Amino acid sequence: MSDQTDGGRRLSTQEAARALGVKPATVYAYVSRGQLTSRRDPAGRGSSFDAVEVEELARRSRREAAAPAAGDLSVRTALTLIEPDRYYFRGVDAVALASRYRYEEVAEWLWTGRVAHGAVFTSPPNVLAAAGRAVAALPEHSGPVDRLRVAVAAAAVADPLRFDLSEEAVLGSARCLIPTLVGALPEKGAVSWAGDGRISRRLWSRLTEREPDPDALAVLDLALALLVDHDLAASTLAVRVAASARAHPYAAVSAGLGALEGPLHGAAGRLAHRMLVEVLEQGGAAPVVAEYLRAGRRVPGLGHRLYLGEDPRAAALFARLEGLEQAAPALGAAREVAAVMARQGGLHANVDLGLAVLTVSCGMAAEAGETVFAVARTAGWIAHALEEYQERPLRMRPSGQYHGPRPPRPMPEPDPSP
Repeated sequence: MSDQTDGGRRLSTQEAARALGVKPATVYAYVSRGQLTSRRDPAGRGSSFDAVEVEELARRSRREAAAPAAGDLSVRTALTLIEPDRYYFRGVDAVALASRYRYEEVAEWLWTGRVAHGAVFTSPPNVLAAAGRAVAALPEHSGPVDRLRVAVAAAAVADPLRFDLSEEAVLGSARCLIPTLVGALPEKGAVSWAGDGRISRRLWSRLTEREPDPDALAVLDLALALLVDHDLAASTLAVRVAASARAHPYAAVSAGLGALEGPLHGAAGRLAHRMLVEVLEQGGAAPVVAEYLRAGRRVPGLGHRLYLGEDPRAAALFARLEGLEQAAPALGAAREVAAVMARQGGLHANVDLGLAVLTVSCGMAAEAGETVFAVARTAGWIAHALEEYQERPLRMRPSGQYHGPRPPRPMPEPDPSP
């Protein structure tokens, strides 16, 4: 019989079993796995269960029953939808959203479904100081992802609330972590525009020595907003696996950074930057493209498996870069590369080529695109971690297909000493 307590309505074991559609023994199995909590009845009549918790577990079970089989590697998400020619954040055209709102506002939309007008992310001084000291201790040749990984680890240690996985706590950590990542990076240019707390403004001085102008800064902010999320890229899947194991948000972001550093993911912008520099130095795209093809290398910045034509993120960046006078040479080089390759099989520009035009034209280093990508995508990783925290723990645990020798095998003997 259900009863009402100060903590809310409670169900008996039998009632919980009926609500879940399982046997009573399975209810206790859920308890042992940490999926339900039970309370012993003071009168000795068995255990009782919180009705809201039982109902939430029943809803999750129904969702998982309706989901594709585990072998299909499909994850339900309400964050990003990708179609052959465009993509959406929570049902809103992502390019239109990023063109209208600042990076922080787009991040808030992805996290909460609300646009927090004028949102500003700030880092506690002690957390920023800890991350800055850790990054400063790295060798000078350290790459951007090296620095960001160390900054995340330092920020995690400085946050005693990192194990609180409630939505409010995770979002609080996210709003502190992103500015900490930016603030911990070494400065290349003089700090100006005091009082401007935008992530794009703070990031600018970490990417180039040049003074920012409003148009260039707007392109950087657009790039950040466009890159917030892109469904289940390799780094995002790594984040969801970590979150499935209930890793705290800092650890989940670290997992994403680890996958991002692969040459087939985050480093693509660096390769496109170097290619554009070669095109500008040689005065044309044809000899550079020919050399890439002759060496059997893929021409960077072109093609995307999810889009039939031009990556909409690249199209949005190119359109905004048209109004940036100093971007004209790099933009012309990028379009020439795309035109040459279009004759060879119809490959179109992707966002890495758009980022490369931005980084080349604003005097940034080749790895700047990687930094922009990682900072931007941190917001998306947090959004996916939040979704995963609402799912059954450890659900992303596929089974291996063993192809080794069949047992039993004899016990191996140690190799003879040399």
